[in-house]
Amino acid sequence: MKLKFMSSRIGELICGITFDPRTSEGTIAFNTAVVAERDLERALSTCKLVYAAGLNVGPYARIIEGGESFNGVSIQKGFSGILTICSITIDGVLLKAGIPVQPLCGGIVQVTEKMPVRFTDILRYDSTTLDPLDVFMSQELTSVLEMINTGSGKVLASVREVPMAARTQLENLLSDLMDAEFKGILEVGEPNSDLLEMPVNRGHIGVAIIGGINSMAAVKESGIEIQTSAMSGLADIRDMDCNLLSS
Repeated sequence: MKLKFMSSRIGELICGITFDPRTSEGTIAFNTAVVAERDLERALSTCKLVYAAGLNVGPYARIIEGGESFNGVSIQKGFSGILTICSITIDGVLLKAGIPVQPLCGGIVQVTEKMPVRFTDILRYDSTTLDPLDVFMSQELTSVLEMINTGSGKVLASVREVPMAARTQLENLLSDLMDAEFKGILEVGEPNSDLLEMPVNRGHIGVAIIGGINSMAAVKESGIEIQTSAMSGLADIRDMDCNLLSS
C-alpha cells in the first residue's frame, strides 16, 4: 500500500468542509476520543474547562454511546466516544471563501502568562504519515491543565499560511468565526515574518490555530485513559451539540 502523508489526508477532508460561520450551517471535520463509560462525565468536565479557557476550536461536540456508530466511527460497548471539532475546519472555511490556504505543520506552543511565545516542537504535514498533534499528545509533552491553572504551559497548535494579498479577507473571515464562537485562533502573523518562531514563506501570512485535541490532552493529563483519532471524518454541524462544552 502506498504511503499517504498527512498533507494528502488534510487536502481530502478540506474539500468536503462547507461550514459557513455567518449561518452556522454546513459540514465540519471532527476528532474522536474514546474513554470508558465510567470516565465520561469526568472527561466531559475537563473538556468544558478547556473550552472555557479558549483552548479548543469551538463549542460543538457529540457523544457516541457504546455499541453505536456515527459517520464511520463505531464505539465498542463499555466505552463512550467524544467528538469535537477539528481545527482543519477553519482551513475548509478559508478555502470555501476563496482564500488559498496551506496547512504547514502541527506542534507544541509554549505559553507564558497567557501569551503564546514560540513553537518548541513541530512536525510538518508533508513529511509525516501520522497526525503531529496525536504524536505530541502521546509523548505526554503537553501541560494544558497547567496552562489553565497558572496561565503558563504547553498546548497543541497548528500553522497554516495564506497569501498576504488576502489579509483583509482573512481578518474578516476570522472575525466571522469568532462571532460563531470558534475560539481557536491563537495568533495571526505579519506578512513575510516568522510566526511564533516558525518560518513562513515570503509573500504569505502565518496563522496559528489551537489544536482540536487540546481537550483530549487535558483529559489524558488528568489521569483518564483515552484513545484519540484526529481528523476522523466529516459531519453536518446540525448533528453536533453546540451546548455540550459551553453548558
